[in-house]
Amino acid sequence: VRAQGDTYQVVADVSQFEPPDIVVTTSNCYVTIQAEKVAEDGTVCDTFTHKCQLPEDTDPLSVSCTLTETGTLVITVRR
Repeated sequence: VRAQGDTYQVVADVSQFEPPDIVVTTSNCYVTIQAEKVAEDGTVCDTFTHKCQLPEDTDPLSVSCTLTETGTLVITVRR
């Protein structure tokens, strides 16, 4: 988590996953990123999970996510 002006940002490289494979959730000042790639035969061939605690001065209703063209997920939370 890094401070960027009046916001905090969490950045993750999820370039090996398609956008529908990525799920971001927040709960109790934690943000969780989960991604799962499923092969054509239905088996899971790749997973990604990251959980980090947000600072206490964040607004939990202000969480937003952006996925760049290069596959970088940027999660922004206002202070």
